[in-house]
Amino acid sequence: MAAKSAKARTAARKQRDKWKSKRWYSIRAPRNPYSFKVIGETLSENPENVVGRIHEVTQNEMDNDFTKMHIKLRFRVTEVLNQDAITEFIGHEVQRDHFRRQVRRNRGKVDMVIDVVSEDGFYVRFKLVVISPKRIKSSMKTVIRNIVKDRLYKVASTTTWLKLQASLLDGNLENEVKDSCSSIHSVRSVVFHKSELRQSGVFSEEGPTLDEIHAQEEREKAAAKEVEDSDSTEDVLVAAEAGEAISELAEDDVIESEEESDSTESVDYSSMTVAELKEILKEKGLPVSGKKADLIERLSE
Repeated sequence: MAAKSAKARTAARKQRDKWKSKRWYSIRAPRNPYSFKVIGETLSENPENVVGRIHEVTQNEMDNDFTKMHIKLRFRVTEVLNQDAITEFIGHEVQRDHFRRQVRRNRGKVDMVIDVVSEDGFYVRFKLVVISPKRIKSSMKTVIRNIVKDRLYKVASTTTWLKLQASLLDGNLENEVKDSCSSIHSVRSVVFHKSELRQSGVFSEEGPTLDEIHAQEEREKAAAKEVEDSDSTEDVLVAAEAGEAISELAEDDVIESEEESDSTESVDYSSMTVAELKEILKEKGLPVSGKKADLIERLSE
């Protein structure tokens, strides 16, 4: 038993530390329309394990619009190039708290799940709800569903996936559906609370390449470094100038003190009266008793 435990300890020491073999990969958004923007990082031992991972960010992080903080965008890694994990947009989701606030008591709603195919062959599923300020009859719900389906089928068949997701995220698609339903029933709002990319189609090759993005990032880093170096140089110059000013002030103080001491030493106390000598002694906080010679001697010390 002792021999086995020794072998086990030896084998444990020889085991390779998996964390040391892992590397960080930069997760980049799709080429269109995000120009391979870095949206996160992931750790993996093998690049093949990175493919298929899903990363979520808020829409606010992508377009700096604080009114879109409640919308989560989902990206899936499709390939790994060196240290870059390239993704594709696979849908969005509205946070439940925000979605629930839209539906309140005495309001009608029509839930729908509609599958469409874009002009470039992307198969997408939309989950949306039409909200009315008053209750909706069942027969009217059927009519609204048919109108929304026809509208989305028409829009998707004549629109690429890139344009479709742009109109989905900026609210234009919701406005189109709302306008189409408002002619038959009062509609308060339309919310696409979730979208899912079920099958990819033909990807667009427009936009900058990954090499161009890398070159641009290097230029930005170099420019930022130059600005930082110039700022540090200016700080050093300002500090040096401040030091010189302080030294000049110190020299002036020394000169003034020397002049004051010289002027003090050059005073002829013997020509002054006793009363004047006593006034000077009082100002200096010295005793005023004694004869004139004692007062002069006290001031000369």
